[in-house]
Formats: sequence, structure tokens, C-alpha cells
Amino acid sequence: MTNIEQQILALREQLNNYNYHYYVLSKPLISDFEFDKLLAELQQLENEYPQFFDPNSPTQRVGSDINQDFTQVKHIYPMLSLGNTYNEGEVADFYNRVAKALNAPFEIVCELKYDGTSISLIYENGSLTRAVTRGDGEKGDDVTANVRTIRSIPLKLQGDYPDFMEIRGEILMPWKVFEALNKEREAQEEPLFANPRNAASGSLKLQNASEVAKRKLDAYLYYMLGENLPADTHAGCLQAAAKFGFKVSDAVKVCKTLPEVMDYIAYWDTERKNLPVATDGIVLKVNDLTQQKNLGFTAKSPRWAIAYKFQAERALTTLQSVSYQVGRTGAITPVANLDPVQLSGTVVKRASLHNADIINQLDLHIGDKVYVEKGGEIIPKITGVETSIRDLFAEKVEFITVCPECGTLLVRDEGEAAHYCPNEANCPPQIKGKMTHFVSRKAMNIDGLGEETIDLIYRNGLAKNIADLYTLKLIDLALLDRLGDKSGRKILTSLEKSKSVPFERVLYSLGIRYVGETVAKKLASALENIDNIMSATAAELACIDEIGEVIAQSVEDYFKEPTNRELVERLRSYGLQMEISKDKAALKTDKLSGKIIVISGTFEKHSREELKELIELNGGKNSSSISSKTSFILAGDNMGPAKEEKANKLGIKMISEDEFLELIK
Repeated sequence: MTNIEQQILALREQLNNYNYHYYVLSKPLISDFEFDKLLAELQQLENEYPQFFDPNSPTQRVGSDINQDFTQVKHIYPMLSLGNTYNEGEVADFYNRVAKALNAPFEIVCELKYDGTSISLIYENGSLTRAVTRGDGEKGDDVTANVRTIRSIPLKLQGDYPDFMEIRGEILMPWKVFEALNKEREAQEEPLFANPRNAASGSLKLQNASEVAKRKLDAYLYYMLGENLPADTHAGCLQAAAKFGFKVSDAVKVCKTLPEVMDYIAYWDTERKNLPVATDGIVLKVNDLTQQKNLGFTAKSPRWAIAYKFQAERALTTLQSVSYQVGRTGAITPVANLDPVQLSGTVVKRASLHNADIINQLDLHIGDKVYVEKGGEIIPKITGVETSIRDLFAEKVEFITVCPECGTLLVRDEGEAAHYCPNEANCPPQIKGKMTHFVSRKAMNIDGLGEETIDLIYRNGLAKNIADLYTLKLIDLALLDRLGDKSGRKILTSLEKSKSVPFERVLYSLGIRYVGETVAKKLASALENIDNIMSATAAELACIDEIGEVIAQSVEDYFKEPTNRELVERLRSYGLQMEISKDKAALKTDKLSGKIIVISGTFEKHSREELKELIELNGGKNSSSISSKTSFILAGDNMGPAKEEKANKLGIKMISEDEFLELIK
């Protein structure tokens, strides 16, 4: 295999992974700008070396946001993506291409590119009949019930509307709603949304429409399709859409020359920071619909439209100080405290510095003028320092050597980026962090014990570790500030109820470093009880599927500590589950040992989570993506077309739910 072919394959694998996290999980790993750069790099290599063409390359498809829990609907007109540009030169190239192709006067409609999730709305006789996500461009998810909860989307049109029409737009979560939602999720120990776009996408895919309504989503509509449109121009159709009752941006402008287009871009590059919703660029469209038709389409995008993407927002501010936070595992996170600065619709006062290496790379000094970027992320980051105006006597930022909370000497394991405080039994933030993790919804799920209540209980000496929570008394809780008798009873009832939480969640709740939900399930399934796990060596643990050396060593180190073993024994004595249930143990087999299985579609007899658990109980491994290593696909109704196509190309067997249940008996 040549170096070029290896490079192409590596880029494809990388981009496929980013696509999956972006469209399916709604958890982007990189910015749009970084993704587009990688995609452009791959496209260039594929153009130069056509012998390595692959129809399944990321350059040959539109990313998918299809969710198998929704019904898939075929779009009347494909929802294609727009080509992206990042500088004025590329905008000029687009303009000149259009001018050359049309060889006639034309206008360009400039409009804001809203950073949300795309939607297609179908209206029949003035009533909303269907709302479909973009999906893979050919098919999308029917989310009509959820879209009906969005107040800015009309359920019934007004005025002289066509009998049948489709209109497309962007569903958004305003900045204020996004910040309030993340604050609420943080309090509930739930993962934060990366940006308003992902919050909007995740909200639209909720199964409960009443929950969607609480998210206060908004929408802007920007493109009308159909046979009997109300105008011959794009701008005219948007004006008509506004009269029909749609929310259409008032920032739309018809430009007759290239300088007018450039002026529009320059204006909104600054002014967008004052908008209540996120934007990430400008969309340019040929105004005349007949000219659009004449220009036509490429395989992936229209020739009559293009998107100009803004660079990530960047601001210059002053570094006032660096503080250090201690996490529940003892990891020390440095935080830059900044002069307040406006960025992406919010005021930024702090930025994560991640670890000592980042501080050294930036060569930070107190009082430095630093560049801060947000780029759609929750936590801003410092991307550079303006050293030309640094004070000669400025103090260099040196990473701390002792814990800021308990004074213990910090440690840094070989190969690790982070420093840790090893005093986990007596360091207050670690103790409170472990308790907060222990009671969280995905762990022991104990109601009434939020972060503030845990702090209150700890400061009053009622609990110094997770086992102490089971010794709490009503009289002590009732006397605490803001609690009282009713809240105290709720906590004690929930603590009692937690004793029936399955073993794998108890193991996860211990807060062992690197042991998340999935690892806890693997350990519990393989070793069945806490005694086997406590006595296992790192070498033995590393033999378990998906348990690497680092995780194995962490588990062994945790149970080597007498205080941790004592903690487990106390929890056992209070009645917590310390082995997998006998029902689960009875179901365990090795019938699927060594098999990698992909679940796709909807099923009658079991939920997808139940099927995943059955696969694991029978020794199989769940995978979300199809590859040559896939053993078979457990296929239900409404299987995604992209997955079905890929399975057929790779010759991978597909079996039904009944066939699967017969296989494992």
C-alpha cells in the first residue's frame, strides 16, 4: 500500500468518525472549519489520485442525522448541502463563475447562515402536515409532533398561499435558552451540550413532545419549493413566506454587485455578535429562479448558491490570574481568569487551560493580552498571546506543585497530561465530588442530594464519604438550612430505594478513575461480583474485552487501598448490590463470543437497549458502525438506507429479531 493510499484511508476513517459524532450522537469532536479543511484535503487527494476512488468516501455523501427511533420519510426534493468558502477571494470566484455561466445580468440574495438543525416543512391547504429533518439528504426523520411545539412555526398559514408547498429552514435554540438549559443540566450532573446547534438537534429528537416544548426552540425559514410558487425570485418568495406567517430573517438583502456582497459580509461579521441566536456565516443565492434552474446542480450542491463561513470568534483581553480546580478524581484543572469580553453572544470571564503543558506552550504571564476563541464551544479557550505588548516584569505562570485545597504534593503519572492530588480520602473537593457522582442519576440515582445539599451535609460533618450517606438520620437532615422534614424523608426514602440498583451501576458509582458506565458493565459482566474484581490483578483485568492496561491498573490500584476496600465492605453491609443478578448470571453464555454486531431499525419484542444487553450477556460486542469486521446486522423495521446499502456492498448478513432470539435461545 502506497503512502498516498494510506493517507486517503486514514482521512476517510477520521472523517467518518467525526461525521458519526456530529450527525448521529450530536457530540462534535472538532469545529466545522477544521472538518471542512480535512474534507477539502481528502477531496484534493481523491481528485489527484482517482485510482483510489471509493463510493463510500465521506466526500461522496451528505452526513446523516437519522435516528432509528423515528419514522424515515423520503424528501420530495433532495436536501443538498452548500459548498463552503472561507475568504473573499473564494466568494469572488463564485460570483465570477455565475456571471460567466449566465452571461446576463443577475442579483445575489445575501442572508444569514443560522447555526441550527435543518428542517423541511410540508403544508397542504395551508396546514402543516409533515416536518422532516435533513437526514442523509434523501431521507430524514419525521419529527412533526415535536415541531408542532415550536411557536414560531405556523400550524396554519394565512393569506393567499399555494395549495401545496414545502419550505425549509433552521431550527434554533436562542443563546439565553441554551445557557439556562446547560446550567440546569450541570446541576443535574448531566453532560452539557457543546453549542446551541447540538442542543437544538438533541431537543428535536426527544421522544416526548411535551419535553421538546420546554426547550423553547425557535426557527427561521429561508427557502420555498414547489410547483406554484408565489414569485419568480427567491427574495420574492421570502417576502410572500413572511405574509403567510413564517418567521423570515429581516437581514436578507438583494445585492446587484460584488462590492455590495462584500459590504454585507463585512457588516455581519461584526454585527452577528449582537444577535440572540447563533450564526456561522452568510449564504449567497442567485435571486432569479429561472437562472437558478439554468445553473443547475452538482452531485452534492447547487451551482447557484454558496456559503461563506465566518472564522471562529476571537477577542483580545487581559489575563488577570490563574486559579486551579480539583475534580472528583483529583485531577487539577487550571482556569484563566480574564477581563470580561463579549464572545458568541455571551460575556466571557474564564477560559480553561486544561493542563500544565498548555500553559507552557502558550508561555503565559500574568497581565498578558491573550486571544480567546469560543467557536461554538461551551468553554472558551486561549489560542494565543500578544507577546509584543507584554510587560517586561510580568510574572510567568507556573503550574502549582501542591493541591490548592488540602496542600498535598501533586503527582503526574508517566504519559498523563494532568496532575493529580493523591489525597482522595481527605481532600474536600474530591470527597464532595465523589459523593455528587455517587448520587447522580446514572449512578445510584438518589433524589434530593444535589451538589449544594452534599456540600451542606459535608460541612456539617454528617457525611465524610459515600458510605456515610447511608447513616444519615432524619433529625439531622431536617435541621439543615433549606431542607426540613419533607426533604429529609425524600432523601432517606431514595437512599433505601438505591439498595436495589444493579451491581454494574454500583461499580460505576464508586468513581474509580477511567471506569465509566461501559467499563463498569464490562467488568461486572466478566467477573460477576465485587470480590472477583477486588482480587483480580491488572494483568487479569486487561484480558477482559475493551479493558486496556491503563484502566486495569487503575482498578487494581483502587482496590489496593485499604480505605477503599473498607468503603466497599460498608456499602455491602448496608445492602447495596455487589454481584450481578441471578437472572442475568443465568442468561450469560458465550454464543456470540468474538462477534461484532450492529443494531439498526426498530423492533417489536425488545427495545434497542435490551437487545444490546442481550448481545453483551452472550459474549458479543455492540458496534454503531458497519465495517468489514461486522459479523452480522440485527435489522429491524425502518433500517437506515445508508446502513443497508453499506451492508449489501460488504456482503454482511442481516438477521431479524426473531432469528436473533432463536440464535441465542
